[in-house]
Amino acid sequence: MIKVTETAKSQAIKLMAEDNKDGYFIRVGVEGGGCSGLMYQLTFDNEEKDGDKVFEDNGIKIVVDKKSFLYLIGTELDYSGGLNGKGFVFKNPNADRTCGCGESFSV
Repeated sequence: MIKVTETAKSQAIKLMAEDNKDGYFIRVGVEGGGCSGLMYQLTFDNEEKDGDKVFEDNGIKIVVDKKSFLYLIGTELDYSGGLNGKGFVFKNPNADRTCGCGESFSV
């Protein structure tokens, strides 16, 4: 399961409303790349695919492909608007190492 903080929930709802994405959900994934080996992917989507894992936390629907799910079990999705930059932040208990910007990790 992936947890969603109140801050991430508020920001996701705001962004989906701004982009006229009514009925969409958050799709989270992992792909190779970045300075630590794996990169997080986050998009708004409205189409589930075969093998997707579907969760709902804090009123937000999260969809993860089967392969990425193994890397993301127990992850918390947050949002930071601080001095270090704005954006969604992944707090992943499975990551052995993360890069300085927080966009990539290794296990």
